[in-house]
Amino acid sequence: MEACDTNHAGSTGNKTGIGRTQSPDVSPLHSPCPVHRLILPCPLSHHNQMLFKTRSAAVYGIEAYLVDVEVNISTGGNGQFIIVGLPDTAVRESRNRVLPAIRNNGFGAPYQRIVINLGPADVKKEGSAFDLPMAVGILGGHGLLAKQDVSDYLMVGELSLDGKLRPVKGVLSIAMLARDRKIPHLLVPLGNAREAAVVEGVAVYPLRTLTEVVEFINGTRSIDPVRSDPHFEYQESQRRTEDFRDVRGQFHAKRAIEVAMAGGHNMLLIGPPGAGKTMLAKRIPTILPPMSFEESLETTRIHSVAGLLPSESGLTTTRPFRSPHHTISDAGLVGGGSIPRPGEVSMAHNGVLFLDELPEFPRNVLEVLRQPLEERKVTIARAQMTLTFPASFVLIAAMNPCPCGFANDFRRECFCTPPQIQRYMSKISGPLMDRIDIQVDVPAVPYKDLTGGRMAESSETIRHRVIAARNAQLRRFFDEHIYSNAQMGPRHIRKYCVLTPDCEKIMENAVTKLGFSARGYDRILKVARTIADLEGTEDLEAKHLSEAVQYRTLDRNLWV
Repeated sequence: MEACDTNHAGSTGNKTGIGRTQSPDVSPLHSPCPVHRLILPCPLSHHNQMLFKTRSAAVYGIEAYLVDVEVNISTGGNGQFIIVGLPDTAVRESRNRVLPAIRNNGFGAPYQRIVINLGPADVKKEGSAFDLPMAVGILGGHGLLAKQDVSDYLMVGELSLDGKLRPVKGVLSIAMLARDRKIPHLLVPLGNAREAAVVEGVAVYPLRTLTEVVEFINGTRSIDPVRSDPHFEYQESQRRTEDFRDVRGQFHAKRAIEVAMAGGHNMLLIGPPGAGKTMLAKRIPTILPPMSFEESLETTRIHSVAGLLPSESGLTTTRPFRSPHHTISDAGLVGGGSIPRPGEVSMAHNGVLFLDELPEFPRNVLEVLRQPLEERKVTIARAQMTLTFPASFVLIAAMNPCPCGFANDFRRECFCTPPQIQRYMSKISGPLMDRIDIQVDVPAVPYKDLTGGRMAESSETIRHRVIAARNAQLRRFFDEHIYSNAQMGPRHIRKYCVLTPDCEKIMENAVTKLGFSARGYDRILKVARTIADLEGTEDLEAKHLSEAVQYRTLDRNLWV
């Protein structure tokens, strides 16, 4: 095989190609290239240009799609580096990372004209994940790869200036894409390896530097794919220090929380400052049932796209608990942007979204919650396409009964006028309140409960009952593709919430005297079904409906 001085001499005066730098007294004709142990011909010594293709992927929403990285290298051009295919700023800046990474890994510096096309060209590309396939394409175009066809490799990764690979977002979705497209090899930074290895059916190779990538493709370095046992990764790993045993009193509120978590129902806590609303809400994750493997995979995928997945974690195994500040925008809450990103409602998928001080949120922000609360998904329309983010979460909200917070507080006097209270309450619309299944009063804790009183149950005890109720629902809805009573539709309500004559009388009084809407009627039946599940009974009884009705009386008292 003919040796090429252009690619393998790598001298400082080289103006036509790139190659490993060597000392002047070493002849490139007799010393193999330290990268791939082969002496390859330089394609540019015989042709005016060279085209080399690599494969990468990008994420739009939470779905990944293939990106063909076409690198064209031609003589002349005074070292121009052009990227086309609707690149964003981070992609355009890749030239300032890729070229130093190539040079600092000992491959010399390219001086030819380089044009890189990211296809499909009509979809905007963003992020730094294309650094690695760009660099590999440039090296392949200069003859430093033993393979001219690397289509069986899908590669992503950001390059630092010294050639090290940094983690990127959305690797779990990219690994699913590689599996679905039957691309056998996935090259990722070491920090993304455990996340990608959760997907079965694709070999995931963890890489640290650009040199490792070149040596691996050339076959001069052996790297074992990451082996991951999804069921081992799925084990719950996070222990919480909070416990419901720490909450003094508030037995009625804790019972309502148990019912809400057992059926996946939305809930509103209303009470004065210091009554324990936030304290109760922060302990809700301790009684949530464990996630199934499918739920864990869905949640991990969203967190990966958002860049919130720890590098040492393969799967998110605990249900998320998100608590955004009341200054959040509507796009921050439900998602959006020029390139849509998941919002807090999607980050809370399969978990809990806690909105403290609910009336402090702008009304337009609260109103965008209607769709995810009803449909358990968020649809964002853009000119190029329409995206749907999953948003199946339990909403827990907390608020004061008036602007000063002391209405109906036996310890403090409230000085708010009726118009002030009305304006405060009107920030939360009736349709939004209808979508909250349980509204419960959280009064100030009496002194006797603070100093002693009845012993509170631990979170573990409550959690066992919640899990038992959820398991009963999973068995009931085995073929229905729903996972809790809160997700029942009208057909399921008619089938699983059959009313006896006594129950019908209770519901008739509730609708006619308290003015519940049709949606409120359905939600009472769902809550009653959950209460029956907690007791382990199949038939709804009058006591179940009575308890469910009293969980919805606060909205009638406060918003009429």
